[in-house]
Amino acid sequence: MEWSEELAGGLLQAAPDAILVMEDDGRIVLVNDRAEELYGFGRDELLGTRIDTLLTDDARMMPAARRRRLEEGRPGPVGAVTTTIRRRDGSEIPVESSVAIVDTPQGRLAVCVIRDLSERARAEQEKARLRAEAHVHRSQRLESLGQLAGGIAHDFNNMLGVIVNYANFVIEEASSPSPDLKAIAADAKQVVRAGQRGTDLTHQLLSFARREVVRPQVLDLNGAIFEVEEMLRRSLGEHINLLVRAEPSLPAVMCDPGQIEQLLVSLSVNARDAMPSGGDLVIDTARHGDQVCLRVSDSGEGMSPEVLDRAFEPFFTTKGSGGTGLGLASVYGIVTQAGGEVSIASSVGLGTTVTVLLPVATATPSPDNPDISPIGGQGETLLVVEDEAALRDVAGRILSGAGYHVLSAECGASALELAARHEGAIDLLVSDVVMPGMLGKELAERLTCVRPDTRVLYMSGYAQPVLHSQGTLDPGVELLEKPFTAGDLLAAVRKRLDD
Repeated sequence: MEWSEELAGGLLQAAPDAILVMEDDGRIVLVNDRAEELYGFGRDELLGTRIDTLLTDDARMMPAARRRRLEEGRPGPVGAVTTTIRRRDGSEIPVESSVAIVDTPQGRLAVCVIRDLSERARAEQEKARLRAEAHVHRSQRLESLGQLAGGIAHDFNNMLGVIVNYANFVIEEASSPSPDLKAIAADAKQVVRAGQRGTDLTHQLLSFARREVVRPQVLDLNGAIFEVEEMLRRSLGEHINLLVRAEPSLPAVMCDPGQIEQLLVSLSVNARDAMPSGGDLVIDTARHGDQVCLRVSDSGEGMSPEVLDRAFEPFFTTKGSGGTGLGLASVYGIVTQAGGEVSIASSVGLGTTVTVLLPVATATPSPDNPDISPIGGQGETLLVVEDEAALRDVAGRILSGAGYHVLSAECGASALELAARHEGAIDLLVSDVVMPGMLGKELAERLTCVRPDTRVLYMSGYAQPVLHSQGTLDPGVELLEKPFTAGDLLAAVRKRLDD
């Protein structure tokens, strides 16, 4: 039986799927271009071929109902099945096969539409792969969070153990019939030292999480290194030879000086621990295109590839109970927050080099401002708002003792009520940033709306609500970071009042 190309073109070529038209005996009489592409055979090779030669073993094992329907040969759709076909190169691909029996003037025909499911199968495989990866990533995140929480709990429990016990020593000695003031002072210093360790750990955590309050300024990197050089020599010990090689006329960078100091100390301490028998520590700077390069290199034990891969992970440490595992993690946070890059090169027995690249600043460093000693109050009225009762009492005690008139409130709503009842001026609002019910920023906005002359000083250990995305303070915002000393608080209050 002959079929015109015009009829084939009109009926078949527009179809997106492969189409085979067969006579009762299963011999192929019409095909479209998509069928040629799918099977890999030319039109002349397919025409006249029995469909059985193209079927795979899977395709031959059709459901009984479908087989009976085909054998009966009654006009109408037979149904669709998902199966496979064999291509000319011997490969098998998944397809969806739909068959319909049609009566035509040329006789009864079977029209088979075959849809290639390869892309769908690949998509399903990709979905399965992505689901598996997501599961692995979730498990890794949970493991990292567990490691992070465990590390924090371990270190803070140690610090709290020191604080609680030494505080009890102070109480016991002070309550004795003949208190030894030197012993009390020595024990109190241990409490302060443990508290400072907790403060340092908190700053490291915030640096790693990029939640540290950043006060970037145009900075002479060489000058920052020279300022801490003597301190580094003392902390490294006599068995470590510190060499500083600073490139002259180095461009300035835009960084927080305190964070650069923290970075240098962290890298130097890591290097010291890697050289227990002594060695060389080299800090050098250089111009690197539109970046400034800072390198810290040691001649220590070096890292294995496995350790190197995890070097920036929080709380990953090779120092046992003697390390927090936050040194390099905080370095990573500091550098990336400053828009820079950090990398490590290390080999066992050959030492380690940490390379930091920081963007060149577009301005020049401003001259240093002279230090201003804390000055007491002159009867100004301060409204102190802090939801932590003990800290609220501490701040009030420090400020009252310095000559300020202090009003205290535990939350934003109470502060607004207190301010409404107060008849005199409120010179300064000293408010925590994160409080239940009302954030410090909202409190400040509502209070200054009715008292525009009231200035604002925030205090917080987590100041994200008043920070830009890069960790810098919003314009006009003054922040005192917790924990603070009496001197810190008095200096910040006096500066804000005198601005």
